[in-house]
Amino acid sequence: MRTIVRIFFRQMFLHLVQMGALGPLLLGILDSSFLFVPFGNDFLLVVLTSRDRDHLPLYVLSASLGSTLGVLLLDLVCRKGGQEGLKRMMSRRRFEYLKAKMATRSTLAVVIACLAPPPFPFTIVVAAASAFQYARSRLLTVVFLARAVRFTLLGVLALWLGRHILRIIRSEEFNWIMIGFSVLCVVGSTIQLFRWVQRSRLVAA
Repeated sequence: MRTIVRIFFRQMFLHLVQMGALGPLLLGILDSSFLFVPFGNDFLLVVLTSRDRDHLPLYVLSASLGSTLGVLLLDLVCRKGGQEGLKRMMSRRRFEYLKAKMATRSTLAVVIACLAPPPFPFTIVVAAASAFQYARSRLLTVVFLARAVRFTLLGVLALWLGRHILRIIRSEEFNWIMIGFSVLCVVGSTIQLFRWVQRSRLVAA
């Protein structure tokens, strides 16, 4: 049974790798919108770059564009719900804190959210920016540029440690790490989707 599970999750990841630049694009859309895939695109970009160094600019562009499109989907929902919808997602204290930050440092908050690794609340910051009517064109531009910086730095790291990364990918330990990571993503995405459905119902009511 353990062998079957290991093969299943390994094949899922290998399928994303085999998709080339399309993999980061699709995963970026999912990760930056309503699903929970911590480090997913970071990890995928590192692996792709380690395998094919010459296509780093393409992978960075693909991952950045995917993340931007995911934010657009999130923005379409949160901007419509506005502040009332955001209030239903969090405590009053947290809402007031985000409101104060977005009133004075909205661009900086979005940049930090794009650059910082989990568990920094990327989705919450983007949702807040949209709910407080931060200009959509500016939001998407900031997200694309900040994500491009993040993915470029990761790509350079992959160029430097490429051989070591490929050796790790082929190891038995890596297989089990991917299983745990995939299970975490499934559970986290289920919880996040459930919360978004609840929020949508409250806003509609």
